[in-house]
Amino acid sequence: MPLEEKFKQLYNEYKDKKTAHFQKLEENKQNNLKTKYQIIEEIKELVNREESLDKTFKEFHELQTKWRDTGLVPQANVKDLWESYHHNVEMFYDYIKINKELRDLDLKKNQESKITLCEKAEGLLLENNIIKAFKSLQVFHDQWREIGPVPQEHREEIWERFKDATSKINKKHQEFFVNLKEEQKNNLDQKEALCAKAEELSNSEISGFENWDKKSNEIIELQKVWKTIGFAPKKENNKVYERFRAACDKFFNLKREFFSEIREHQNNNLQLKTDLCMQAESLKDSTEWKKTTDDLIALQKRWKEIGPVPKKHSDLIWKRFRAACDAFFNNKSNYFSHIDEEYEENLKKKEELIVQVENFEFSGDVDENFDRLKQIQRQWTDIGFVPIKKKEEIQKRFREAINVKFDRLRISEDEKSDIKFRSKLEDLGTKPRGNFRMKQDREKMILKIKQLESDITLWENNIGFFANSKNAQSMIAEVEKK
Repeated sequence: MPLEEKFKQLYNEYKDKKTAHFQKLEENKQNNLKTKYQIIEEIKELVNREESLDKTFKEFHELQTKWRDTGLVPQANVKDLWESYHHNVEMFYDYIKINKELRDLDLKKNQESKITLCEKAEGLLLENNIIKAFKSLQVFHDQWREIGPVPQEHREEIWERFKDATSKINKKHQEFFVNLKEEQKNNLDQKEALCAKAEELSNSEISGFENWDKKSNEIIELQKVWKTIGFAPKKENNKVYERFRAACDKFFNLKREFFSEIREHQNNNLQLKTDLCMQAESLKDSTEWKKTTDDLIALQKRWKEIGPVPKKHSDLIWKRFRAACDAFFNNKSNYFSHIDEEYEENLKKKEELIVQVENFEFSGDVDENFDRLKQIQRQWTDIGFVPIKKKEEIQKRFREAINVKFDRLRISEDEKSDIKFRSKLEDLGTKPRGNFRMKQDREKMILKIKQLESDITLWENNIGFFANSKNAQSMIAEVEKK
């Protein structure tokens, strides 16, 4: 049930109970009024009885006790009722034939009771709770009315004493409510200021977790301050409370909407990052080092672009993704650490092979020398890769050394060119994009051959065309030379 409906329900129950309570009090007061009028009638009857004074006086005291024990009566009847009661009590004392000693004793007892009430009323001046003191004073006034007369010579003195204490308490009570009114007005001003601040916060544009947390703490601080402020004037108290609560409710409703959207967005991010984890895990055992490295770097870039996930999943999902990436890169690192060692070993072998070429000694057999050099070339190719930073240098040294040896062979220029060309192809085969460069060279050669074939056809046609001309022989000789 919403807070507002709960409040209204409780408030209506309170009003119903309050109404029933005061109706019951009013019924009791009416019954008490009837009882007290009956007591007055019985006191009247005592005056006319002819019986022993002791018995009459005893009955009189019983009626007084009954009067005091009877509760409150309607306020509108208090004055008339008390005057009637007081009059008939006076009549009882004046007209009943009782002995003077008994009457004096009763008057003295009444005097002592009223002096006690004076002392109690004066003691209320020391009470810090003026509301409590004022209510107690009303009880003392009710008790004062119930006590009978005092000796005539003390009657005025005792009453003035009681009245003086009453005046002082009434003055303090009045001052209290004047101060209370001023205090409540000040409380209203403070609460309206808090309302304005709460409304400003609830109407402001807020984005981001940190800003929402900061503004939430500000609202909570306003609520704490609100609780330290007392009541505003009664007619304004509920209004200002409803205003403040409305501003706070608006703020926290907006906050709930924001975090609901954020949670939905973060849950979507969690799904996206879970998908990335699955992709990374599918790649972690790959040995396609270059392609997989590029793929994982792309996944890592995408990971950074996705944004946060729910806090409770953040650490776990990140560890899962990182574990898959680390597994691949650790495998790659281990693999290439062995490759580096292998490349260094290959470098040593190729350096030794270059020394072997440089120290190559020719025999008298050309074919044997040619085969030995070709064997060295095959060994070079079979050795494999060397560290990239040494690749160009070592390749250049070998090519220069082997070309020097081939140049010394007593073989045709075509054979030398063929050997050097094959050496070039083998060299390209060891380089990045070597296949692409070989393909380019092949296409260039094909174009050159086609161009030569076209030129030959043209020259042959020219020979046939100019065969019978005066300068035919010189032109034919020039074409054949080409």
